[in-house]
Amino acid sequence: MSRRELARFLRDRREARRPAEVGLPAGPRRRTPGLRREEVARLAAMSVEYYARLEQARGPHPSARILESLTAALRLTPAERTHLFRLAAADPVPPASPVRRVRPYVAGLLDRMPGAGAVVTDATYTVVAANPLARALLGDLRHEPNLARRYFLGGGHAVGGAAEFAEIAVTRLRAAADRYPRDARLARLLDELRSGSPEFGAVWAANPVRAPGHRTKTVQHPEVGPVRVNCDVLAVPDDDQQVVFVTADPGSPAERAFTHLLRTG
Repeated sequence: MSRRELARFLRDRREARRPAEVGLPAGPRRRTPGLRREEVARLAAMSVEYYARLEQARGPHPSARILESLTAALRLTPAERTHLFRLAAADPVPPASPVRRVRPYVAGLLDRMPGAGAVVTDATYTVVAANPLARALLGDLRHEPNLARRYFLGGGHAVGGAAEFAEIAVTRLRAAADRYPRDARLARLLDELRSGSPEFGAVWAANPVRAPGHRTKTVQHPEVGPVRVNCDVLAVPDDDQQVVFVTADPGSPAERAFTHLLRTG
């Protein structure tokens, strides 16, 4: 445990927070812009003396419960939370569930790319946002937004490169199961896939390891026929999400299909 680094990190984050950011009234004019120690202690449900000792690098080894309380009190980001636990030489408590909301700037990115299909998937491979071209290309995402369920149990348009996608999906779902062991929706999804798809069970047992990256796939679209597309992944680490961009080569039949789908969709 690095007491000095932990103390410096807590001081820096306390001084960087404004009262309004943590739900406190601004009150009378402050000599310093950040929070007071007693305010952080109250928000974290601990004594001022205990918190002061942490900031002075003379406190005891904080428990995971104390670290979670400080995370909430200081409104730490997921990356800052991980750093706090690392400084305290403690194992982070897994979050209860994946992030299923989309940050506005990520949603805005989808709308600024009309010539490409784009979806945001959470850690369970559920589409949580999509632009018009992606919806036209992939089928009814509102009825079945989970890409793993669509592939293993049916639904949506057929996509080439099935074996590769199966391994990618299982790799991601295994990681999600490790990170979110208490998430009921993920547990139900895995039970459905195990009971309904022998292929899923076989791939899960093989324990594949696949990293996201560039892929070329063929979507069997009922209106425009086979569409050969490029898929590239942008990670959103803070929310454990991925943005998948679906593009066509310039001048290709796929680009003409995209134009048709945008015009008619």
